[in-house]
Amino acid sequence: MKAGLVQLSVSDDPARNLPVTISFIREAAGNGAGFVLTPECTNLLSSDRAYQNEVLCFEEDDPTLAALRAEADELGIWLLIGSIGLKTHDADGRFANRSFLIGPKGQIAARYDKIHMFDVDVSATEKYRESEGYRPGTRAVVADAGFAKLGMAICYDLRFPYLFRALAKGGAQILTLPAAFNDTTGAAHWESLIRARAIENTAFVLAPAQCGAHAASSPKAPKTPRRTWGHSLAVAPWGEVLADGGSDPGVTLVDLDLERVAQARARVPSLTHDRPFDGP
Repeated sequence: MKAGLVQLSVSDDPARNLPVTISFIREAAGNGAGFVLTPECTNLLSSDRAYQNEVLCFEEDDPTLAALRAEADELGIWLLIGSIGLKTHDADGRFANRSFLIGPKGQIAARYDKIHMFDVDVSATEKYRESEGYRPGTRAVVADAGFAKLGMAICYDLRFPYLFRALAKGGAQILTLPAAFNDTTGAAHWESLIRARAIENTAFVLAPAQCGAHAASSPKAPKTPRRTWGHSLAVAPWGEVLADGGSDPGVTLVDLDLERVAQARARVPSLTHDRPFDGP
């Protein structure tokens, strides 16, 4: 299977972002990718909750989801929509940060709502409170894509290794990690953490990412644009970086040999060696 990792630099306008996303998906499929992945926040990146409430839709009405399902159907590919911001019917009005696995007939094969919310103080002036606008998911998801079993995660989930352990023990051969990873923490931790998740779970990790400075036009948009790290990565079960998407939007192609997962798990069968312990 050839995979195509789409790297984007979205704005806060879903209508503006969609044609760019479609063009990269078509480019990946045109170059032989049967599995294409887009990053977290494929439809928009914004921290203005009032503006998001104006432009986001419920799943059944979302134009980005509908258009990308149609693309998967037309191209006959498996498509991981890294995530889309969606309205929910939750009483508190918070949104969902939801990843979709789309099958080659355009069907929704799996959904995953991001479990871990990015509530951090990167510095004295750079703070994020994702949980103020988005409610966390509660269910880990392993999806059958026919060619492989996929363990679905999103961005900040990367820092919680027990989630990935559960996905691998649930049968995942490929761990998907679409992200809009912070520029500062990305430089420090992105590659190290992804390689660690691949090595300790003897699985491929495919991590399509947002990159660069993100244009914003909403009334409460910060004067300094939000920046993300980029460097979409494909990492093999033994920890090798197979592909790095660099710092600009585009498509990164990688060939996946799933026999490498079986080989790595036979050499170091750590997934079967977990033991209970007490304390501390």
